[in-house]
Order: sequence, then structure tokens, then C-alpha cells
Amino acid sequence: MSSDPIIRLDGLNKSFPIYEKPMHRLYQMLSPQAHKQRWFRQFQALKNISLTIRKGETLGVVGRNGSGKSTLLQVICGTLTPSSGEVRVDGRIAALLELGSGFNPEFTGRENVFLYGTVLGLTRQQVQERFDDIAAFADIGEFIDQPVKNYSSGMYVRLAFAVAINVTPDILVVDEALSVGDEAFQRKCFARINRIRDDGATVLFVSHSAGIVTQLCDRAVLLDRGELLLDGSPKFVVSRYHKMLYAPPGRIDAIRDEIRNDRDDGGVPTAKPVLSMSSVNQDDERLVASATALPSPCATGLSQGWFDEGLVPQSTVRYDKRGATISMPCVETPDGRRVNVLRAGDDYVYVYRVSFQENAVGVRFGMLIKTLTGVELGGAASSLPQDSLPLVEAGQTIEVRFRFRCLLDGGTYFCNAGVLAHIAEEETYIDRLIDAAMFRVMPQPERLATGVIDFCVSSEVAVASGSEARA
Repeated sequence: MSSDPIIRLDGLNKSFPIYEKPMHRLYQMLSPQAHKQRWFRQFQALKNISLTIRKGETLGVVGRNGSGKSTLLQVICGTLTPSSGEVRVDGRIAALLELGSGFNPEFTGRENVFLYGTVLGLTRQQVQERFDDIAAFADIGEFIDQPVKNYSSGMYVRLAFAVAINVTPDILVVDEALSVGDEAFQRKCFARINRIRDDGATVLFVSHSAGIVTQLCDRAVLLDRGELLLDGSPKFVVSRYHKMLYAPPGRIDAIRDEIRNDRDDGGVPTAKPVLSMSSVNQDDERLVASATALPSPCATGLSQGWFDEGLVPQSTVRYDKRGATISMPCVETPDGRRVNVLRAGDDYVYVYRVSFQENAVGVRFGMLIKTLTGVELGGAASSLPQDSLPLVEAGQTIEVRFRFRCLLDGGTYFCNAGVLAHIAEEETYIDRLIDAAMFRVMPQPERLATGVIDFCVSSEVAVASGSEARA
């Protein structure tokens, strides 16, 4: 990734007029300049946004609905003009925002490929050279020569995506476009985005999926009510976003202030603009409190693991409590010995306690294991919704135990803990801890499995005879 900025926003503001009644638009048009303001009020979608994005960087944009994410991307792409502030973009943009907005419904798919490609900045010859790749990616068969007004919504979006993704952009902007199509097509889209990113393009990615943001992005920003609240590593930003997303309505303003002035005393860097990938990586490296070498299991005599007092999570985030409190999260062996350095292949138990300060209805518990960078590997709930605890009374304490087999590669992992209950007939978290506990898995030099998770694959290799090989 280059250190040269490719997108620079300085003091960006964007406002829209809001009319109480449709007729007020007409009144505004007919009114003298001095009286036009009386017929509408200004809604400020973006407020003093300053942001630098560098070449080759993959930036995730997260935030609640209505926070200004799509408006920000449209201003960067040039489809909206800022009310004030400066926007500088150096490079060709391919925007996957309103896919197919440049299509003519009376034209065939083939004709729209040339039309849409021209809109995205390609010459007719360039579109002709890439047409076969576009048609193969869209995979709509003979419908390529049918009017797009006869297309299903899925076919329409597939063709539009295929054109946009073959522009060879310097900057790729994606606004939840990957929620379309079937699973196979979505996987193909992700693979192409990864290839564009690996080729050095800058990617701006909006998604409500924490897993996608932490997996695809080098860096993330949090928008809310048009403000840029936080800028840092994806795991750091997403954890604060989720805390605000699941907070009671009356606590939103206080949590916004906490995030805006975030100071993590445990060593996680204060939220600030990230200028290079090295500083982003340091965000995650500092989440590991102990960097000492692992002792030999033979030396300790504890072949199933042991407890390292220095291995303490420094990135724990607690949601606003609503009548319950999670405490004492830890990993134990099946016989009850506390450990946080584990051996692959052995069974362990993730344990925490929940004390209830108020009566809770329809109670369930959950856990989740994540990588150091926040990729969600898997977890479990204590029951299905219909089998939840009907009532837990105030004053009770419940111990929750999740038994699991450690099938992970050597490295550091984090565990979440959560309590769900029904409030106003809606299931919601009444307490949740992000990065409640952490553990290491011992290195395995003899490990044949590849990747993070060992699926216990067995292999057979045999020499086939010549006749069998020919058959």
C-alpha cells in the first residue's frame, strides 16, 4: 500500500432541504430570495468530515441506518455535490452504489453493457475488448440479447455488477451491493473484489456485517448522525459500533460521547486517523497483553494447557446493562482447572456467570470465538428461542458452561459472552461482553491441517496401476 493519498476530504458538509408539505417546494420556487428559507429546513447529512484515504487501502465504513454512509460515498463518487468543504479524488472510480441506474430498460443487455461502460468511463473499444469477460461474469446466458425490462431483479443486478467490476478502477466503492444474488454469485463478487484490492486498487466498503468488514478491510471508520466518530482498526471500530447499535435509546447520546472521546487505558490506541498499515496492525498487536514465549508443556507437566497470568484482554467492551451482569469469563479444562494456553485437539469449557438485578423473561446465553483481528470463527447459543428460560428472577445468579473442542491453529483468540432476554416482546441483549476472555493455542509443528480451523480431514494416497489410471 502506498503512502500517497488518493482521496482527501477536508471539512466536508452536505445538507438537504426538508419540506413539511409537497406544496412548499412550489412556494419556495415562487418566493423572493429573501423568503425562500421559510418553506424548508436544512437536514445536515454530513458534518465537517475530514478524512484521508491512501492508495491501496481498503476502508470499511460502518454506522447505523441514516448515519450518512451512502451520502459520503456519493459525494466521493461525484454524484452529489458537497454543500461546503473540499473533496479531492485522484483516479478512476467504479461505484457499486445504485447498480444499473444507467441502464435503458428498452435496450438489450448487450447494448446496455456498452452504454453503462461508457457511463463508467470506458471507450467503446475498451468495452468491446472486455465484453466476453463481462458476459461470462454475469452468466445470464442468452438473455444478454433480450431487453433488460424482461430481466429478473437478480439478472439485472448481475449484469450491472459485471460491467462495474470490469472497469479496472483505481478506486472501487461498494455500498452493500454484495447482498444481491445467490451465494455462488456473492462468492464470485468477493473473489473479484479481493483481486482488485490485491492489484493495488483502493476499496471503500459499506456493510452492516462485522465479519465482512474485519475480513476485507485494513481500516474502518464509524459514522453516526453525519459525524465521523471513530477511525482505527476494523476490530476496534466495529466493537464500538456494536456497543452503540445495541444500546437502549436513552443511552445513545452518552455512548456517542464515550466513543468520540475514546481513551482505552488498557493499551488500545486512542481513536485517531490511521496513516499506515503498520499502525493499524499495531492496534491489534497491542490487544495481546503478554508477548512472552510459551513455556514447554513438558516443563510444566500440564499437557492439556496452563494459565498465563499475563494473558489478559485489553480490548474488552461491555454493552449497556439492562438488568443483568456478566462476570468471571474464563476457559477451563473439563475437570475445572482454569487455563488460557490450550492444546489443539483437547476439550475445554468456556464459563461465565450472570447475576440478574431485575426479572428477565425468555433468557438465553451465547458465546463466540474470534481471531485476533475480529474474524468470527464460530460460537453457540444455550438454546433455541422457543426453549429459552421462561423467567429468571432478580437476585439469581446463573453459571453458563459451553464445552468445545479446540481445533484451532496456533495463535491468539478472543471469546465474547452475551445474555439475551425479551424486552417489549423483542429479544435483545441485556448484557454483552466483547473480548470477554482470551486464550492462546500452542504451536503445532507436526500439524498437517491448513488454515485456522482443523476440520479433522484424513487423506489417502495410493499408486494407481496403469490400466486403472487410464480408466
